Amino acid sequence: MSSKMPIKRLVHIVFYCVLFQSVSISLFSQNVDIDILRSLNPKNPHAVYWKAASSSYLLVSGTATFGTLAYALIKKDTAMQHNAGETILALAIDVVATEGLKRLINRTRPQYDYPTEVYVVSKTQGKSFPSGHTSFAFATATSFAIQYKKWYVVVPAYLWAGSVGYSRMYLGKHYPSDVLGGAIVGAGSSLLSHWLNKKFFQKK
Repeated sequence: MSSKMPIKRLVHIVFYCVLFQSVSISLFSQNVDIDILRSLNPKNPHAVYWKAASSSYLLVSGTATFGTLAYALIKKDTAMQHNAGETILALAIDVVATEGLKRLINRTRPQYDYPTEVYVVSKTQGKSFPSGHTSFAFATATSFAIQYKKWYVVVPAYLWAGSVGYSRMYLGKHYPSDVLGGAIVGAGSSLLSHWLNKKFFQKK
C-alpha cells in the first residue's frame, strides 16, 4: 500500500491544481489576468532578451538533456544515463499533459480576446492554457533540480525557466494564469517522471 501512496498523492495534487485553475479561469480570474498582463505587456514588445528567452525553451532543454545523455554514454555513467532518461520522460509527459489540457480547457489567447489591449509582434495559433513554453522549461528545470540538488544547477535552471514564463506575458502570448498553470504542469511532470524512474529503474 505504502508504495502506491506517492503516485496517489501526486494525482490528487495535479487534479486539484487543474480543477482550481479551470474554475478560476471561468469564474473570476479573467479581470485579474488581463490587468496583470496589461502591466507586463508593452505597446512595442521588441526587447531582444525576452524574445530570446521565449525561443530558448527548446534549445536549452534539448542541449541540457541530450548533452547530459551523450556525456553519460561516453563516460558509461549509469546513474547519469538514468537521469537523462528521466528528463526525457518528464518532457514527454509534459507535452502530453499540456496538449491534453489545452484541448480540454480550450482557452483563447489574450491577443484574440483583447486585440486592442494586448500587443504582440506576430499572431500565435493554438490555445492559451497552459503555456507550453513555460511547462517545457519548468519540466526541464525541475528535473535537473531534483537530480543534482546543487545551488549552481537549481538557481540558474529556475531563473531561466522563470524568464521563459515572464517572456510569454511580456510578448502578449499568455495570461499570467496560463504561465502559472504551465509551471505547475511542468514541475508535476518531472515529479511523476522521477517517481517512475525510482520505482521501475532504480530498485536496489
